[in-house]
Amino acid sequence: MSESFEDKMKAMNDLSDEEMAKRIQEIKAICASFCGECPSYTGTGETELGFCMTDKSKVITEEKGCLCTSCPITSQMSLRWKYFCTLGSASELSEAEK
Repeated sequence: MSESFEDKMKAMNDLSDEEMAKRIQEIKAICASFCGECPSYTGTGETELGFCMTDKSKVITEEKGCLCTSCPITSQMSLRWKYFCTLGSASELSEAEK
């Protein structure tokens, strides 16, 4: 049985601040090839990435399509949501389900 997002986040909580910052940078690097092509991201002037792990965009307000489900982070982190750019991070969405 694969680990849930919540299980994976618990494991990440054991990382040092430096290790966590490095992991988020790795996630943003992967997102660069997905977010940059996303219909909701393109043309907004947004420069941030990795909304699934950080927070929703302060720039993106309109949902025009979502590529999150095809991003490798979705399977790596067992994400079950999309539109992180407008809805918030996976942690926020997980908490909202409770």
